[in-house]
Amino acid sequence: MTDSPLPRSARLGGVAFAAVLGAILLIAVVGAAWIGVRGILAYLHLSDAQQTASEVRDSLSDPAAASEAIAALAADTGAARALTSDPVWELAEGLPWVGPQLAAVSTVAASLDDVTTTSLGPLADVAASFQVEALRPQGGRLDLAPLQQVSGAAQTAADGVGAAAASVSAIDRAALVAPVRQAVDEVDGLLVEAEVATDALSRATRLIPSMLGADGPRDYLVLFQNNAEWRSLGGIPGAMALIHTDGGAMSLAAQESSSDYPRYDDAVLPLDDEILAIYGDRPGRWIQNVTQAPDFAVSAALAREMWAREHGGQQVDGVIALDPVALSYLLEATGPVTLPAGDVLTPESAVPLLLNDVYARFPRPADQDDFFAEAAAAVFARLSGGEVDPTALVAALTRAGDENRLLLWSGHENEQSLLADTTLAGGLPASDDETARFGVYVNDGTGSKMDYYQNLETTLGWSDCVLDTSGQATGDAVLTATIGNTAPADAAKLPAYITGGGGSGVPAGITRTVGYLYLPEGFELVEATMSDGSGFGGGIHDDRRVLSFSVDLIPGQTATATVTARPTGTAGATLEAVVTPTLTAPTSVAAVCGDS
Repeated sequence: MTDSPLPRSARLGGVAFAAVLGAILLIAVVGAAWIGVRGILAYLHLSDAQQTASEVRDSLSDPAAASEAIAALAADTGAARALTSDPVWELAEGLPWVGPQLAAVSTVAASLDDVTTTSLGPLADVAASFQVEALRPQGGRLDLAPLQQVSGAAQTAADGVGAAAASVSAIDRAALVAPVRQAVDEVDGLLVEAEVATDALSRATRLIPSMLGADGPRDYLVLFQNNAEWRSLGGIPGAMALIHTDGGAMSLAAQESSSDYPRYDDAVLPLDDEILAIYGDRPGRWIQNVTQAPDFAVSAALAREMWAREHGGQQVDGVIALDPVALSYLLEATGPVTLPAGDVLTPESAVPLLLNDVYARFPRPADQDDFFAEAAAAVFARLSGGEVDPTALVAALTRAGDENRLLLWSGHENEQSLLADTTLAGGLPASDDETARFGVYVNDGTGSKMDYYQNLETTLGWSDCVLDTSGQATGDAVLTATIGNTAPADAAKLPAYITGGGGSGVPAGITRTVGYLYLPEGFELVEATMSDGSGFGGGIHDDRRVLSFSVDLIPGQTATATVTARPTGTAGATLEAVVTPTLTAPTSVAAVCGDS
């Protein structure tokens, strides 16, 4: 028995279905080829753009060269964006598996193009007329007009780069194949770096003119921190100066020593109960202790009030702190500075001369103070007089800021808001979605200058950490802080002003250090030990667990504090520790979950 033929209508339907299926397959093949070819071309343009971006970064100090590189960058990013934004590409972004890859590429291309055309381009146009020499003071005055002219474009650039960085950061990495994920991570890192740079430029072009008196006279109290006698933010404020600015002009209005200030019966300003529980009222009663609590906003307010009490109620506009190590960086820009006594300050000689040699040469504190005043005045005269390499000066200030050796607080609310989340603000270590931050702060308890002979070494790492799909980590973080007394065996024979002479109940030659270890927000303590068997005190400071300890060391001896902490939920994969800037220790250490 033979099969009956299909009805004509059914045969026609089958033919129509086959035709439609064939057409769909043809469209799919053509679409895939279209996307594939355009994807390859976009990849080539983005690869060229990545190389050009490095050239832009390396040529930023030369606006003309940067402008040419940015034009080439714009051509590549514009082409890549056009290739990844046509209707076929956008339709394919809705497909399973391949769709997220295509969406990620188009987001990267669009973000880079936005940065190039709407952010870096206008900034480069303005910067082309800006000369680095404009940052060189002339006759004690800095021309503020060039900085003010760049300010608007710098703000636009910062906003644009920030938006692009947020767009790329929001891409879901879990759905991406390894090569695409790696490319997105690289662009993400590049945009974060650009965001930091453009944001810093924007803030600087807004802050510097106002600080230098563009809107009227200003007065700034400068604290010179002495790293030979540790405090959490660096060292005791051993000397002070008042800088007066007006319309770009700068002058050294006054110089003083911390010995000119009394011990106040009570804290000059009310201290938070948490600070009182950990540090007592010492930061508010001695100007040498204002930098003991590791929050420069608190330190600056206390120093400002002490200045006002000793100077007829004068309220300075801001407070600046720096140390001799930062000064040595500035000397890279000024060149050697000869002092009235004949000494020559160089990047190599400044630290040992100011933090150790001076105490052996001048037993009387008054003579030491005079020497410090002469050194500060000589360096200021060189800087304000324009005898400085502007490029090297910017590099020196940047390095000092990155190392927490240059701190700045403004009494003007709008300016302080620009400083608040920068390293210049000297705030408590703040964690974010990517990074959990510890704090390691050390203070001299000897009443001496023996910390010139001490070092601080900090390590940080994860133990058995696990990353989830969103990049968050669980596990234990292990922090160690090792303090070593490297003084000579006969340190007791050093000048009494260096050893303290036993005045604080510590025998000459021995160092006493009081440390404060801050856990990140959202971390709980698992274990804490001291190598000498002693224990810990502490408290809570702004939602951070704080462990305090005290250790006495003879020459050649070391002691280590080890702390294990665990996030109560998850934390960023990166751990960082912000460390008191001493003479030898780095000011931050880091570890990443998964790194060997």
